[in-house]
Amino acid sequence: MAYFRSHVLVCNDPECLGKGSMEIMAALEAELKKQGLNNEVEVLDTPRIGSCENGPEILVYPEGHHYLHLQKNDIPYLVEEQFLKGRAVEELLAKPKTDAAQELREPTEKEVRVVLRNCGEINPENIEDYIAADGYAALAKVISETKPDQVIENIKNSGLRGRGGAGFPTWLKWSLTRKAEGSKKFVVCNADEGDPGAFMNRSVLEGDPHSVVEGMTIAAYAIGASQGYIYCRAEYPIAVRTVNIAIDQARELGLLGKHIFGTDFTFDLEVRQGAGAFVCGEETALIASIEGKRGEPRPRPPFPAAEGVFGYPTNINNVETYANVPQILLKGPEWFASMGTEKSKGTKTFALAGDVKNTGLIEVPFGITLREIIYDVGGGIKNDRPFKAVQTGGPMGGCLPENYLDLPVDYEKLTEAGSIMGSGGMVVMDDETCMVDIARFFMEFIQDESCGKCVPCRVGTRRMLEILTRICDGEGRDGDIELLESLSDEIREDSLCGLGKGAPNPVVITLNHFRHEYEVHIYNKECPAKVCRALINYEINPANCVGCTLCAKNCPVDAISGERKQTHVIDPDICIRCGICKQVCNFDAVVVK
Repeated sequence: MAYFRSHVLVCNDPECLGKGSMEIMAALEAELKKQGLNNEVEVLDTPRIGSCENGPEILVYPEGHHYLHLQKNDIPYLVEEQFLKGRAVEELLAKPKTDAAQELREPTEKEVRVVLRNCGEINPENIEDYIAADGYAALAKVISETKPDQVIENIKNSGLRGRGGAGFPTWLKWSLTRKAEGSKKFVVCNADEGDPGAFMNRSVLEGDPHSVVEGMTIAAYAIGASQGYIYCRAEYPIAVRTVNIAIDQARELGLLGKHIFGTDFTFDLEVRQGAGAFVCGEETALIASIEGKRGEPRPRPPFPAAEGVFGYPTNINNVETYANVPQILLKGPEWFASMGTEKSKGTKTFALAGDVKNTGLIEVPFGITLREIIYDVGGGIKNDRPFKAVQTGGPMGGCLPENYLDLPVDYEKLTEAGSIMGSGGMVVMDDETCMVDIARFFMEFIQDESCGKCVPCRVGTRRMLEILTRICDGEGRDGDIELLESLSDEIREDSLCGLGKGAPNPVVITLNHFRHEYEVHIYNKECPAKVCRALINYEINPANCVGCTLCAKNCPVDAISGERKQTHVIDPDICIRCGICKQVCNFDAVVVK
């Protein structure tokens, strides 16, 4: 195995990718080779370094130099200064305490990193880096010193619950699978992660894959399984590649395969790729997909613990759940149980997105309030606008208004508030957000992702989407709200799986907290947030218009008329409400009414 004096981590978060991070990576590799340094400096991609608003960005180890706003023509000088002369390029460095990306690079005082402890800190493609960070020590301890039943008891005492959404006690799943009758048993990792904007699992798989491999191997020892599958969506090619490298390295060192640590314990892993169907996040649909069948849920019972993959007892947890396991067994269940609340122990990762200043992946202890997450960790609302709502739990979660900001975040409290924990998506919204449009957006996603197996979900979500679309288009009718509520009850009661049963949640909770917005859309034909195109008009304020003609030149349908240096006018019959005129106006002359 090659050894390098320096490592360069290149951010491959989607935002940095869009700004050219892969071109930066290629330029680095080419320049290092040109300078004869390719055997001394290794270039790697990593899920996330900072906030990505200042990307493309890289991190150089062991110095810890964090470079921002990189361009291809910066690379020759950077390589010469950093790796030949051994000094930082000051003008490209993140500025401590003042730069948003640098502040996000280090966890805030509210954060506690357990699952994310190694992400961005080790080379995910080098097993020796993971071992140097106490990797596989928990597995060695478990196999050499602990009986399977005691492993399950330790997980029980830790209070670890499944991080995939429902919060089912991890130890109970393991115990049920261990006690189930079967000549074979399987361990499965659900890495499907279908929530829009969620990337918690992806980041762990790309930044610390061995923690998941080790956690699954410990689970296999506890329940008596000999084979495992990591089910990962094909849209995560870097994660798939990184995990496969980790599996191969673990096999090479005897940490997977036959006679692990010289014992009779045998366990191996395989990656199975999904086609990106949201419904395959549901356990029985995921199992069907692993078996090569169409990803559709089936009625339960039997539950996977009794009859799972190929009909054999199967334990299914998600990436974050397994990544917690090695640390729990290495540091002790009491350590883990000391964090969080009475019923929700440990930490939780969230993908913080939307109208918040510091977007990105965070990890915080259960019990932290929504206010602390949004304002202390997230830095508050963009442009210091008023807060309106926060959506938790993905497409089947709910939007909570301002009076819930001091709600402690755990499974029970969020459920009591009408939302759910979900896998960890958290979308912050300001006062310019239309809650009817938000409900329509999530219903469109859910309707599109319905597998179609049961009528309540297949047809019911379509009817709800039609009503929401009609309301946003200014065609809402008296009785639409009551019809939405009736359909929600029917779909929740009669759908086959969790997707259908949770499908009405975005509508139900927005009706509970923002019913007046629905009423204004239906009865006044207005959108208070000025979002729904059919319910708004663009006008030009004569007091501000200087007749620069910029709006007229950019209007795609020629709806704006007026001579140069004269007040312009928008024809509402031609205008398509695209908003381009408002975007290009430099004088705040275009107003929305």
